[in-house]
Amino acid sequence: MLNKSQIRTVLDTMAEMFPEAECELTHRNPLELTIAVVLSAQATDALVNKVTPQLFEKYQSPEDYVHVPLEELEKDIRSIGLFRSKAKNIQKLCSSLIDQYDGQVPQERDKLMQLAGVGRKTANVVASVAFNEPAIAVDTHVERVSKRLGLCRWKDSVLEVEKTLMKKIPKEEWSDTHHRMIFFGRYHCKSQKPKCGECPLLELCREGKKRMKNA
Repeated sequence: MLNKSQIRTVLDTMAEMFPEAECELTHRNPLELTIAVVLSAQATDALVNKVTPQLFEKYQSPEDYVHVPLEELEKDIRSIGLFRSKAKNIQKLCSSLIDQYDGQVPQERDKLMQLAGVGRKTANVVASVAFNEPAIAVDTHVERVSKRLGLCRWKDSVLEVEKTLMKKIPKEEWSDTHHRMIFFGRYHCKSQKPKCGECPLLELCREGKKRMKNA
């Protein structure tokens, strides 16, 4: 496990590598972001971004999603995995927004997590990106990078990874670090072919040193 000084080095290095890291899901408001994150479950941001421009032109309010036949909404998101269950969740989610929140996406994470299709990761993304609330959303990239670098234990659950990162990273850096770790995992420390040989964090990375030794 990394010590405080090493963690600081990791955070500063990622900041230098990806200073402009931000949410890559195309959106213009909290509703569009929420829908986009729901659609991104087990799908890439790039795939979701191919679908959402037309989707968001057609559906601009929770009422628009609720009033359309389910089959039509399914057709509109058909190219994205799990489109049937996602269409149902989107309609339930929008119905809840209308009934409970005057058609507005709630800012509080606990309320977000009560919406259909919105888990802890989605709630953290929406709270952070849409409402500037400090949060660390643990997706596959954040989990992989955290465990490879030794910020967390290999056996940690997603929730344990989140709690550990929240303890080890200054609160005011949570949201920026979340995006930088995603970029680091998506473009550098990839699942199949991590760029260990050119990684500025190699000397701190237990997984990287092991991979280089076995190469």
